[in-house]
Amino acid sequence: MCGIVGFTGKTSCCEFLLKGLSALEYRGYDSAGIAAVQADGFAVRKAVGRIDQLREEVEKNPISGVCGIGHTRWATHGKPSLENCHPHFDIDRRIALVHNGIIENYAELKAQLMEKGVSFVSETDTEVVAQLLAVHYENDMKTTLLKVLGMLKGSFALVILDRCAPDTLYCARSHSPLVIGVGQGCHYVASDVCALLEYTRNVYLPEDGDIAVVTPGSTVFYGLDGKERKRVNVTISWDTSAAQKNGFDHFMLKEICEQPQVIADTLAHYIDSADYTIRREHMPFTPEQAKQLKELTIAACGTAYHAGCMGKALIEQFAGVRTDACVASEYRYQTVVEQERNPEGHVFLAVSQSGETADTLAALRKAKQLGMRALAFSNVIGASIAREADTVMYTLAGPEIAVASTKAYLTQVLLFEILALDLAHLRGKISDEELKDALKTLMSLPRQIQSILNQRAIVEDFARANRACHDIFFIGRLMDYTTSLESALKLKEVSYLHSEAYPAGELKHGTIALIDERTLVAAIATQPQILEKTLSNMQEVKARGAYLLLIGTPPQTPIEGCTVWPIEDAPWYTAPLLATVYAQLFAYYTARQHGCDIDKPRNLAKSVTVE
Repeated sequence: MCGIVGFTGKTSCCEFLLKGLSALEYRGYDSAGIAAVQADGFAVRKAVGRIDQLREEVEKNPISGVCGIGHTRWATHGKPSLENCHPHFDIDRRIALVHNGIIENYAELKAQLMEKGVSFVSETDTEVVAQLLAVHYENDMKTTLLKVLGMLKGSFALVILDRCAPDTLYCARSHSPLVIGVGQGCHYVASDVCALLEYTRNVYLPEDGDIAVVTPGSTVFYGLDGKERKRVNVTISWDTSAAQKNGFDHFMLKEICEQPQVIADTLAHYIDSADYTIRREHMPFTPEQAKQLKELTIAACGTAYHAGCMGKALIEQFAGVRTDACVASEYRYQTVVEQERNPEGHVFLAVSQSGETADTLAALRKAKQLGMRALAFSNVIGASIAREADTVMYTLAGPEIAVASTKAYLTQVLLFEILALDLAHLRGKISDEELKDALKTLMSLPRQIQSILNQRAIVEDFARANRACHDIFFIGRLMDYTTSLESALKLKEVSYLHSEAYPAGELKHGTIALIDERTLVAAIATQPQILEKTLSNMQEVKARGAYLLLIGTPPQTPIEGCTVWPIEDAPWYTAPLLATVYAQLFAYYTARQHGCDIDKPRNLAKSVTVE
């Protein structure tokens, strides 16, 4: 949930550390700090608040040094304060380190150290690691690190400085992301490739259990057994412009407006537009595997879970395969009823934009222990979930900087559309012609999304006119209910307004008691077979004074006072994606009306890498 950067080279490390941390702001944080090795020890600058405040500290008290580390902290152990802000040190300030993750047994380790007379400056679990390294130091940091790692329980990415090795970064990874970039006469370290895009595309992706010794001229990997490991560097294809606003006021609006292109990119990767067939080399099921498939379990968190709910509906309706969509943090602890299953009969699918979501990764590992074949959707090549899955399908959304996910969600749902159609075709549920027709429909999505984006001023005007609404409810049935869930989440994430989603038929079972003249009820109505039922629910809330918004098929008989954002010429399986674009724009413009920090909402982190 935090951000890590490191640099070792022949030039000053300070500017990269600050720029790298700025590139990681989207992950969420409450304080930031950097440290560099200087002739007289470590130079340290910290600030509670934004990175701009840290930069001001550095400008007032400049740092020299060619090897350094930096960190943006999201409080898990100890309140936001300078004392709890990283980097952390041992009592003699020989060792400095930054850490992402959670050391689960830190209290026990801290008690043992205090019995030995070690005193602590902070409340963090991270400082325990620094003090352990000092207590067990054996004249070689690599050897010491191997020993200390055996004492730690939990998840971590560590980057360590040793004052006695002033040009070396020592890195360790266990269930928390880390990437090492290769430069000209220098190396970079970060928790996310976005921090490196301006400097290099050539990176190493350390695996769990890796230790890396990084100097200006080399990176050497070791396993927990101390033996050297071979790792091959890869080239990242993302464009640096993806991490810039390019004239937009916020990344969120930029990423909403990028959706026609990322949908087109993802379609081109999986569909051959010359003959409207699916590119088999990118699909996870062979014809035989598709026919053997009896059950699919999808696990994800947050917005990705909503994509999974869409996937459940699509796969069941198109392919006739029983599908469950589970919240990953629940799945990993719930009892899974044992059945006579083979790996092809019951398949697990993990969905994660970052590919590092801790609960989703843990759910995937549980599924593999149960003998299920594990698939994954990820937006990040080489991420932990992608590496541990048996097969991965990538969304081609590019870097998503705003904390509130938009384009990644749409590409995840699109992958479910393609997967559902492929399974249906392989299982004989739809013909060649029906598949071609459906793929042609998907290919029209970029144009349809762009048409909605061209009308975004209408959405902005509506958000302005309804600024005083204090409760906003989204209602819908079937897939429209899932769109309602995602719409309500997006709105509450960025605007801080109370927003909930309910199945439209459930309003009268309690929630209707909350409806008054300061309430907005937005109905998602894209599913033709239940349109009239949803319209009846809108009449119910209208009678109780609510403002009304309908996103979907315009009713034949207009409802007085109801604003309609129309979706026409779209079948049941693509219309929810178009409704989502309207909802994303509404969330964005509502947040603007309330002056919110749209790209970095309070209390939220982009990539939740702790459990």
